[in-house]
Amino acid sequence: MQSVEQGQRSPRRVSFDNIGALQALVGELSKNIKYIEKCLGVSISLKGNTLSIYGDSPVDELAERLIKQLYSMAREGYPVNPADISQSVRLLDQNPNAKIKDFLRDTVFTSPGKRPITPKTIMQKEYVKAILTHDIVFGIGPAGTGKTYLAMAAAMAAFTKKELRRIILARPAVEAGERLGFLPGDLYEKVNPYLRPLYDALHDMIDFEKASKMIERGDIEVAPLAFMRGRTLNDSFVILDEAQNTTSEQMKMFLTRLGYSSRAVITGDVTQIDLPEGTRSGLVEAREILSHIEGIAFVTFTDQDVVRHPLVQEIIKAYEMKSSGSEGRTRK
Repeated sequence: MQSVEQGQRSPRRVSFDNIGALQALVGELSKNIKYIEKCLGVSISLKGNTLSIYGDSPVDELAERLIKQLYSMAREGYPVNPADISQSVRLLDQNPNAKIKDFLRDTVFTSPGKRPITPKTIMQKEYVKAILTHDIVFGIGPAGTGKTYLAMAAAMAAFTKKELRRIILARPAVEAGERLGFLPGDLYEKVNPYLRPLYDALHDMIDFEKASKMIERGDIEVAPLAFMRGRTLNDSFVILDEAQNTTSEQMKMFLTRLGYSSRAVITGDVTQIDLPEGTRSGLVEAREILSHIEGIAFVTFTDQDVVRHPLVQEIIKAYEMKSSGSEGRTRK
């Protein structure tokens, strides 16, 4: 979206009574204002204590709502930054009546020395709510939508509150298939590459030393899905990642491991199935046959919920367009 030249139409003007909060909103060298201009394709000028917004409707209206809400938070001492602005633009674009503060301060988990983990889209907020109110939750959608990350944050929060005794993170090592035994090293070295993304997310939430001690004590277990067979998991928060790569039998096995006072979150992307051709995905089947069961929630994310680098969302869209175009040509 291109910026609108000043003078093309009457601007929207917003005046502020707290200069300190206004300066925090504008940012050093006007970096926050420049970022709002970039995100929304508007032009914004500052004169005294008044911001003038130049842009076409309804984008100028969105900019005004955004600026007013961010200013209100700045008055309360909240440090406004480009990441918050990007998140806020997305929220208001999805729901013009959204309260930005409810999202930016809706903390799922906070660890000393680490940034607070919060839902960043409306669907992420629904996902966290589902995890708090259901014993089994399926989070389905593309990469970068926070499915596993938010589930781990919820698990850490529950563990910290002593609501459960342990956290179990599982993932199918589907890429290795039957060749796992031919890989070099002991069993840990064989499966560790497939579990690395779970360790990365864990270390992003708590410091390495604390994570290592929790794993040593058994408070956190990171294991391939095959290790769940024959177990009953009581007082646990169990997360199954990359569930699109489970078979029907593996998914049933996993779901029936759940014991007393336990919760499970199953995450996956049904467009990225790596199973052998002709093998039914356990995640796809579960969505078809379990959706009517009370106590089980299904939350579906889209590319609008991608919260990685802004270009990731555009990349996902581009590949989806190419895929749909290829399918159309094939049908013809």
